[in-house]
Amino acid sequence: MPQTSPRTAVLAAAITCLIPVLAFAAQQAPTAPPATATPAISTTPGTMPPPAARPPMDARTSEKGLGLTDPANPNLPSLILIGDSTVRNGHGTGSDGLWGWGHPIHDFCATGKINVVNPALGGLSSHSYISGGHWDLALQIIKPGDFVLIQWGHNDGGINLPGAKPVPDAGLPPGATPPTPPPGAAPRQNVGGSLPGVGEETLDVTNPRTGTVETVHTYGWYLRKYIADVKAKGATPILCSLVPRKIWDGDHIVRQTSTYRGWAQQVAEQQHVGFVDLNEIIARRYDVMGTTAVDGVFGDPHTHTNYAGAILNAESVVAGLRALPGAPLDKYLNGTGKAVAAYKP
Repeated sequence: MPQTSPRTAVLAAAITCLIPVLAFAAQQAPTAPPATATPAISTTPGTMPPPAARPPMDARTSEKGLGLTDPANPNLPSLILIGDSTVRNGHGTGSDGLWGWGHPIHDFCATGKINVVNPALGGLSSHSYISGGHWDLALQIIKPGDFVLIQWGHNDGGINLPGAKPVPDAGLPPGATPPTPPPGAAPRQNVGGSLPGVGEETLDVTNPRTGTVETVHTYGWYLRKYIADVKAKGATPILCSLVPRKIWDGDHIVRQTSTYRGWAQQVAEQQHVGFVDLNEIIARRYDVMGTTAVDGVFGDPHTHTNYAGAILNAESVVAGLRALPGAPLDKYLNGTGKAVAAYKP
């Protein structure tokens, strides 16, 4: 019987040990799908297949992990902030150096007298915050004696009644037009937006992501709904005009007086609720600061502020609140808040 060399014996033993491992791995490997399972893709130049419709994610699931919190002390009144990324950017932790004014406003309020709760969500509008179920969740924490600040407008554009003149894109300089869509692409429509104006017009719009049809109302209609729902809870609604973008017209920041700023003021006056004109209050400060200094408080080209800008905006909110008839939140401000002068139109 021939003798086996030590090297051959070791190799044979290794192969023997490997056989069961390879067999187990083969059992665990996923089975390739049949060829017919691959969807056909259009090869027409410049076109893409429409995305498959999928059910909408419920609000609580989509908010999970964003760091939203309930009132720290349920026995105290709360200042509740409703809005978009200019109020609370992302997770509210300064990602990419971007901050909303809802974070530093804590530093103007008296600890132990009032909660500051910020369930604002980036990318949403007066319409999509409601249709996505987020407003229903916010209503669960609103109680008698609370104050609810409501600021929408940045994401509300993009839907117009057939034949109506489109509202100018607030993110473009005066006179500029939006870029032309790529060949084969449909013009962008923000199906999460609202109809312009304050009337009772409606439009049925199909959401391409979910395949569902929604009846969309005007910006003013949604603001009236927020006001009615807050009042039904025994709380006090306060409307804010949207913070201005860093868009200059000569030496002055562009105001949205003929659109979202004006519409918010119109609804506030019609509904006899407090109005904080952030669009004008902040724009006046930017005008005085000048372009170079204003560049220093922004974290992106024209919409989101860094932390210094968020503090400036929060001060402007406090100035507007102090100017409300009777100054109902003054007793909840700390020394820093009371040192902010009330806004004088």
